[in-house]
Amino acid sequence: MRNNQTTNAAAPKHEGRRFRAMFLLSLVTLAAVMFASLSLGSSTIGATDVAAFVAGNASDMANNVLANVRVPRVLGGVLAGAALAEAGALIQATLNNPLASPNIIGVNAGSGLFVLLFACVAPHALGISAAAAFLGALASALLVFFVSAYAGASRLTIVLAGMALTAIFTAGMNTVLIFNPDAYVNSSGFLVGSLSGVMVSELAIPGIMICAGLILAMGQGTRLNILSLGDEGAHALGLNVNCTRLALLSLAALLAGAAVCFSGLIGFVGLIVPHVVRYVAGHDNRRVLVLSPIMGAILVCACDTIARTLFAPFEIPVGICMALVGGPFFIYLILRSRKGEVDGRA
Repeated sequence: MRNNQTTNAAAPKHEGRRFRAMFLLSLVTLAAVMFASLSLGSSTIGATDVAAFVAGNASDMANNVLANVRVPRVLGGVLAGAALAEAGALIQATLNNPLASPNIIGVNAGSGLFVLLFACVAPHALGISAAAAFLGALASALLVFFVSAYAGASRLTIVLAGMALTAIFTAGMNTVLIFNPDAYVNSSGFLVGSLSGVMVSELAIPGIMICAGLILAMGQGTRLNILSLGDEGAHALGLNVNCTRLALLSLAALLAGAAVCFSGLIGFVGLIVPHVVRYVAGHDNRRVLVLSPIMGAILVCACDTIARTLFAPFEIPVGICMALVGGPFFIYLILRSRKGEVDGRA
């Protein structure tokens, strides 16, 4: 009996040490990926120039390339990856649906449509893109919320409804660009997801939104753990289920919308990362919500580096690279779901 008690008491400590080790390892990996992304490119700027740039004694050419091209792009990748991964973790846990993510249920597409619409009306208004992206993402999230709350829809039905919303919003975006091709600079990159041409000034407002959203999201793990007990169990513990789901989906919309407004429709980050995090760190949402932003930042930053260096001096948008990875992963999840191997804790 005493041995069993000792083993049970040691288990949480062991899990805590393991989580801290994974957290530190993920931070080190992110730093390494960011340094590699800054060092690689079609120009001759390399690791020594990056070190000199950090020390403040780089050449004029290195300063120009790093400050105006690579640093904004790396920051954009980190912010977009963190926001989309955290939004995906929130959506999957809130809807108890492992197949859900911002791009699957139409949140990204709704955000993109509103960005293009507002770009036609007020293209130069400060912060209008970020606000429009959030409104579009929120509208999509609310539609999904009402479907899940009042239609009694199954997981697959919610995914199919999200795909229908995505098709509608995508048609809207294409219609806007047909009538006003100049509504958005680099619209082709925006529609597939691209970090090309991102500037630091474009990241200021979305960056604040993402940082605030991440801080709020990381404190929602306990609520999500209670939600995972089911509606009746959550009610018994005093949680207002519908209000909590609405608030968490709104928070996910804030994160996804802020990412879309400068990176475009990058997909599958919010689908892949939460599954990987739950596989390596367990199903406690308090830990999932801490690791997901870091893992998302690593994924997007690494994929963007590959996308712009693999065929240098030509580059492909990071959204294409993510689709090549995420598409097969989504099919894999669907096949597992049909076999009953995917549940809310998978």
